[in-house]
Formats: sequence, structure tokens, C-alpha cells
Amino acid sequence: MTAIQICALIALIALAALLVWAGYRMGYSDGKSTGMEEGQEIQHAASAKNIRELRASLHFITADRTRLVDYSKRLEGALALGGPEHLALLEIAEKLRIAAETFSAFRTGKKLERDTRVLRDKALDMAQQLAPFNAGDAA
Repeated sequence: MTAIQICALIALIALAALLVWAGYRMGYSDGKSTGMEEGQEIQHAASAKNIRELRASLHFITADRTRLVDYSKRLEGALALGGPEHLALLEIAEKLRIAAETFSAFRTGKKLERDTRVLRDKALDMAQQLAPFNAGDAA
């Protein structure tokens, strides 16, 4: 081999090595950028899942809070009407029971008897709602 051929061979080997090194660097940078993008997408998906779960939890807590606010308003209303109203409703229920028994004796008083019993049941339900409130009932 002549000196020119040896120099050309060395130049070809150097160019081939340079080409391999450039291909390696380009592949490395492309792989690195692709990996970074995939990592960000995975992190974004996990964050989106957490956001969905937190929103569902927020909706549940909001609905529970609304239910508790309504319950508290009902309790405040029941506490505003106290013992005297409870006793009055019990007396009304007793008088309606007596009236229902009286109407049942008459042949034409069946409708009045039914109406009186319905009113008595409503009065007893209202009296039960106004019954003294125990701290254990709130739970």
C-alpha cells in the first residue's frame, strides 16, 4: 500500500468513526427527549387522576355539608319550639283520639273518624319531632 492509500484508509476509518459517533449522539439526544416527554405525560396523567379524585371528594364533602346544614337548621327549629308545644301536641292527640272513638259510635261518622285518626297521627308525629333532644341522637 502506498502512503496515499494508507492516509485515505485512516481518513475513511476516522470518518466512519465520526459518523458512528454522530449517530450515537443524535440517537442519545432523541431518546433522552422522548423519555423526558413520556415522563412528563405519566406525571401529568397521575396529576389528572389525583385532581379527579379530589374533585369527587369535594363533591361528596359538599353534599355531606349541605345535608348537615339542613339537619342543623331542623334541629334549631325543633329547639325553638320546646316542651310546652310538645305537651300541647300530646294533648291535641289525646283529644283527637277521644273524638275518633266518639265518631266511631255513629253510623254516619266513619269519615270523620278516619279524618280524626289521621290528624291524631300527624299530631303525634309532630310531637315526636318536638320531643326533648338527647345529645346521643345527633350522631
